[in-house]
Amino acid sequence: MRGWLFIIFFFYAGAAAQAQDSIFLFSYFTGNGEDGLHLAYSKDGYHFTALHKGQPLLKPAVGKDRLMRDPCIIRGGDGQFHMVWTVGWQGQGIGYASSPDLIHWPVQKYIPVMEHEPAARNCWAPEITYDPEEGLYMIYWATTITGRFPETLAAGDDGYNHRIYYTTTRDFKNFSETKLLLEPGFNVIDATIQKSGNSYIMFLKNETRRPAEKNIRLAFAEELTGPYGAPGPPVTGNYWAEGPTAARLEDNWIVYFDKYVKGRMGAVVSEDLERWKDVSRRVRFPKGTRHGTIVKISGKEFETLKNANVSAPLKYSRHSRQSPPRLPGSFSAAPSAVAEPGKAVE
Repeated sequence: MRGWLFIIFFFYAGAAAQAQDSIFLFSYFTGNGEDGLHLAYSKDGYHFTALHKGQPLLKPAVGKDRLMRDPCIIRGGDGQFHMVWTVGWQGQGIGYASSPDLIHWPVQKYIPVMEHEPAARNCWAPEITYDPEEGLYMIYWATTITGRFPETLAAGDDGYNHRIYYTTTRDFKNFSETKLLLEPGFNVIDATIQKSGNSYIMFLKNETRRPAEKNIRLAFAEELTGPYGAPGPPVTGNYWAEGPTAARLEDNWIVYFDKYVKGRMGAVVSEDLERWKDVSRRVRFPKGTRHGTIVKISGKEFETLKNANVSAPLKYSRHSRQSPPRLPGSFSAAPSAVAEPGKAVE
């Protein structure tokens, strides 16, 4: 009898564990990112359907341009969903918000990650990776600092010459000093990091324009904060690609990316992170999908999200934000907008 009880327990425990992360959720933007956060879902990792008929679920509230580009959502060690995004084409900060259920996003913050660098032109495609052993979140993004890395300036577009920078936090209120995360010897943007065994994999875009590269590559490190080794060869073929996001799909790694010249999404898969197969013809995304990220949620979370009333996304205040307080060698982020669903901020 005990043997049968063990088998039954094992079966249901396994089913529950599988259901805990059974849905692929893709966060993305459309157009220029002016209308806010969009979500799409998939049960097989290949065919994605827009949630709520493609309506935006959250309107941007921070930054001069009020954009919500490149939204990155992760599940944190606290069980909350944490999101960062690009707030504008230029500027020295990024957007941040958190949610218990992907429906309610009560506070949006502006994090001044590069305001200590007067020559910083931009903060593009921020992402978050959580280190459960350290209880630490690392936020990282691409920035061009005018005059920095002159040896690769001529290879870029319009004077942009990016490198990847990072800061760490435990509470999204206080942040460490911003540091350089990756200097691969070329113009680089759109980094995203996943853990594999005892190593960390950084998927990144070689942004070199002359001669044209514009492809996705991999770099590895033993620690989340690096150092990362030299990036390997391209894994995305000859067409221009950006905005990679990676996930485990059965026994494979799958990397989704934005074929921004062709106006559609692509994907490659690999069993060993060395040999890659293009499966772009298999993937389906909502029309107009742009750079985003993958997070897995449970079936129960998905049903709640699918049935939520999002006909009136969070509105926001247009009053100017107050500058957050400064701390020696680090910085803090102050709320920029607080709202209840369907209500404007006063």
